Amino acid sequence: MQHSSKPPQYASPPCFMHELSASGGGEDVASKDWTEVRRWRKEKRKLLIAARMAKSQIERQACSDGIVRKLDRTIKQFAGKVIGIYWPVRGEPDLRNWGIEAIDRGGRLALPVVTEKGAPLEYRLWTPGDPLERGVWNILVPAGGSAVQPDVVIAPLVGFDARSYRLGYGGGYFDRTLAAMSAKPRTIGVGYADCALTSIFPQPHDIPMDEIITS
Repeated sequence: MQHSSKPPQYASPPCFMHELSASGGGEDVASKDWTEVRRWRKEKRKLLIAARMAKSQIERQACSDGIVRKLDRTIKQFAGKVIGIYWPVRGEPDLRNWGIEAIDRGGRLALPVVTEKGAPLEYRLWTPGDPLERGVWNILVPAGGSAVQPDVVIAPLVGFDARSYRLGYGGGYFDRTLAAMSAKPRTIGVGYADCALTSIFPQPHDIPMDEIITS
């Protein structure tokens, strides 16, 4: 499944949506009450990650394979491009082999690094064989490498909505990173099709993806 500026609508999730709209305003009310939205997102995030972790290795691999095929159709030109990718954790789609193939096509890979709590991410160039170290949340990150600004950023989704807003892990790092970049890269969110939500109740700091690719 692939979405861009006019993604399809999804059925309302049966969780906390009624609580957020109980005062009679739907997304407008939610947008004014960040405390309530944050609580809803925390609960929804927990459910979506648990569902993702419950998937079998076969299901996860099938999803990753489907996303890779769509990425190949979406990013037709790799030569000279810096592709911001991620090191998969907690059942996220695994795109590492695809990233290595992107290098073979003339592209370069960059992995995100948390350099300081609350600061934008730093993307560092990485090729297979370069040393990695454990970063924040025990995620592998380049031990060195030059800091670069990606031309394309591929970000894993915990959830997403019909307007291509991304539900992440709640740290706000991705949105801060995009806001700090001198030129906005092409942003592609990737994840499982069953993590679709009617809305994440976007706030002023949330930045939508250019495209969502699921499988």
